[in-house]
Amino acid sequence: MIKLIIKKTIYGLLVLVGVVVLVFFLFQGFGDPSRIVMGQTGDSTTQANIRKELYLINEKGEKIPRFKQFLYYLNDVSPICFHNKADIEKKKLRGLFAGGNTKFGLKIPYLRKSYQSKREVGSILIQALPGTLMLAVAAMFIAILIGIPLGVVAAVKQNTWLDTSAIFSSIVGISAPSFFMGIIMVYLFGFVLSDWTGLHIAGSWFAIDDEGQRRLTMQNLILPAVTLGIRPLAIITQLTRSAMLDVLDQDYIRTAYAKGLSKRTVIWKHGLRNALNPVITAITGWFAELLAGAFFVEYIFGWQGIGKVTVDALEKLDYPVVMGSVLISATFFIIINILADILYGVVDPRVRIQ
Repeated sequence: MIKLIIKKTIYGLLVLVGVVVLVFFLFQGFGDPSRIVMGQTGDSTTQANIRKELYLINEKGEKIPRFKQFLYYLNDVSPICFHNKADIEKKKLRGLFAGGNTKFGLKIPYLRKSYQSKREVGSILIQALPGTLMLAVAAMFIAILIGIPLGVVAAVKQNTWLDTSAIFSSIVGISAPSFFMGIIMVYLFGFVLSDWTGLHIAGSWFAIDDEGQRRLTMQNLILPAVTLGIRPLAIITQLTRSAMLDVLDQDYIRTAYAKGLSKRTVIWKHGLRNALNPVITAITGWFAELLAGAFFVEYIFGWQGIGKVTVDALEKLDYPVVMGSVLISATFFIIINILADILYGVVDPRVRIQ
């Protein structure tokens, strides 16, 4: 099991390096970053200073090759780095550094600064992260709470109206895009029926009171969480039903019945546990995707999370924020996949043996 986790970690790091290469060469190819930072006004001296800060030119005013620009960016976003004293102080890097003028260090990744707000990208995304985490956890909680029992009931009541209804509902849920369902939910429950539901068309996870302090407003979480949870709910229902149908035909299930165990015990304790592996795969995969893919749902509902921050940054051509968002999303994918492998070992002892 430990070897598997180490192997997955190495693969994950290689994937992350690939993502860094992709986002750098993709977004650095759009226009002149110094012009985006400076705007349409500004003299040549200001532009030259900005280009130096962005590692586009060196101290002599010579253009730095794209490959060297990438190495500088990789050095910034990597936890293992080499920086001189001036860079450490200028960028306010946080970590452990050792050496002379050029120091070797282990630091918190530096995602550079926003073109528009001049704030550090890391602080912008960390501020938005709680909203995305709350939304993803709530959506997945709804999907698990409804999807697994619904799949079990559909399998146990195979070929009945309950089974047919569950299959039809899950097909509709899988087919409907989140942005389309978001528009429907906003219009129906946040506008037409708002007097009955008490829900609003849009709203963040916090509100600012008269004293300027933030306070939680979990009421605004309901509509985006339900919208985001519809597709994983449908998939979990389908996978649970299919896995349970396979498990219920196994010999050990018939043996459990022969021993006199109740139907509830056989289904929920013996059957469901052995059917959970494909469901766990769906849950972990979809949770990572919810963290990374809630962009349009957050934007439609005005929910302050990484997705809305990223869409706003794209509109303003604020590429460092977009690049940082992609890197954080990729990191979540890797971490959650590793946690999924550990969870397999807890649910199915056969995985631990490998």
